[in-house]
Amino acid sequence: MNLLSAENLSKSFGERILFSNLTFGINQGQKIALVARNGTGKSTLLDILAGKHPADTGEVTSRKGVKIGYLEQEPYLDPNLTIYQTLFASENTLVRIIADYEKALEHPENEKAYQRAFEAMEQANAWDLETRYKQILSKLGLDNTALPVANLSGGQCRRLALAHILLDTPDVLILDEPTNHLDLEMIEWLEEYFRTHVSTLFMVTHDRYFLDRVCNHILELEDGVLHNYKGNYAYYLQEKESREVLEAVNLQKTKALFKKELQWMRRQPKARTTKSKARIADFGELKHRASERRKVHEVELEIQMERLGTKVLEVHNISKKYGDRTLFEGFNYNFKRGERVGLVGSNGSGKSTFLEIICGNLQPDTGKVVKGETLKMGYYTQEGLQVQQGQRVIDVIREFGDYIPLKKGRELSAQQLLERFLFDRKQQYDYTEKLSGGERKRLFLCTVLIQNPNFLILDEPTNDLDIITLNVLENFLLDYPGTLLIVSHDRYFMDKITDHLFLFDGAGSITDFPGNYSDLRDYQQNNLKDPKPEAETAQEGTSRKPQVARKGKLTYTEQREIRALEKTISQLEKQKSELEQKLMTPDLPGETLDEVSREFAMVIGELDQKTERWFELSALETGE
Repeated sequence: MNLLSAENLSKSFGERILFSNLTFGINQGQKIALVARNGTGKSTLLDILAGKHPADTGEVTSRKGVKIGYLEQEPYLDPNLTIYQTLFASENTLVRIIADYEKALEHPENEKAYQRAFEAMEQANAWDLETRYKQILSKLGLDNTALPVANLSGGQCRRLALAHILLDTPDVLILDEPTNHLDLEMIEWLEEYFRTHVSTLFMVTHDRYFLDRVCNHILELEDGVLHNYKGNYAYYLQEKESREVLEAVNLQKTKALFKKELQWMRRQPKARTTKSKARIADFGELKHRASERRKVHEVELEIQMERLGTKVLEVHNISKKYGDRTLFEGFNYNFKRGERVGLVGSNGSGKSTFLEIICGNLQPDTGKVVKGETLKMGYYTQEGLQVQQGQRVIDVIREFGDYIPLKKGRELSAQQLLERFLFDRKQQYDYTEKLSGGERKRLFLCTVLIQNPNFLILDEPTNDLDIITLNVLENFLLDYPGTLLIVSHDRYFMDKITDHLFLFDGAGSITDFPGNYSDLRDYQQNNLKDPKPEAETAQEGTSRKPQVARKGKLTYTEQREIRALEKTISQLEKQKSELEQKLMTPDLPGETLDEVSREFAMVIGELDQKTERWFELSALETGE
């Protein structure tokens, strides 16, 4: 049964066309995700579907009586209301009955009011929804319902808007990035909630695990064309690849036909017959199709960075408290070259505070952070890019320089760098206020990388980025030779990029877990009695990796790591051999001998470290 239909929708801003002639429907039971690049109008399309803004052309129609709930990226909530008042500001009869019952519970002395509320609950059979209401509040961290909206953070406001929509139980849910500002436990709960309590939804999200586990239909908007895939995200990837292969084959056939027709046209045929006239008319269309090029955007990020020394960054006995709450205490760690660490914990557990201390923007209550001499940090913050009004995209980049160094002595201009980040020459001279949220994030990422860091810190880099840009970013990070420190609620991203995790419990402890997020979930499910790995106490002042029994197939990151280790070990062995030959030279000057000896000791130390890690991974693979 069709609940909502869009016919021939078009929308543009000035000369910029976002989309045109889009036609599709939302049927009962469909859970649809819209996949498209940033700047193609995804949020604008959701606004149109929800009736917030009109389309330039076309119309949206819904079945009579269908109720639509819309979660915007930046929802408006009345600051004069409390959480409780906001939740129950609804025309839903069941919600009003629950509101009366909850109010009656606060005044048990009024027995008549309580009895009326209780009977209304019984008659409406609203107990299931009341139980769900309490679960929603608990899972989304909104237990203190007396808090005024004016005192809430942006993340809390968004979770409150989500709770209000879920409680209102609309027929169709339209969601713009529903997992933003949710921690990992909240996201997993929301997945299960959508599977069991929501039948019809239309959403935009960058969370690929969420897409895979919730959605049964994917709409992809690419180059103005809407492609339908009746399946989850994994099915979409398979079918998209098949479609692109077929399109490539058809393009080759079209080019071959074009060459044949071009020869005929060069003979200057006379359009005397109906057949000749049609053939000449068709030639123009054929020429257009033959000259088409697929717009496959691949960002090649090959920035040359300064080599990290043996000392990267050391954390000595750091602690941080806010009032009576201890975020972490007595934490020690030495970061290594090429290390990839993910930070995991609930909202408010201290992850962003930890990053601010590492960067030097915030001082710990105790302890210190010692940075290596060659360390150069790049910090991608949640706040994003602070741009000036009237500033053009190209000017933002040129504040950091007109070009950056690449590998093998090459250079990349500011314009070329922006093109690699999917900003064409025309967009580069647009004003920054015209950019979408995702495009601003992409520009900010560009400004961080142009500074050539060898220690990269990313605080929620996946928020508001489209899946195409995420794939680009992941491909870069997989080849990035520097050290990575990442906070992200995108489980797919964390699984692909990180080698191990720092687990923040928000009560003073940080635990070093040897594996990615999926490894952590497997470990927790296999140890339900003690779901968290053995944590190091704050008094002990060290981080210790829990012993996790694993065997069999290595993760994608571990497979990549073991291949890289084999290559590195081979290079170190060769370097060791060359240094040994130098040390045996009888007439080597004393100063040179000291320098070669120090380099030899450094190579031996690194070789031992890499070899030990190779044996660890080999043992995991063989189950020994």
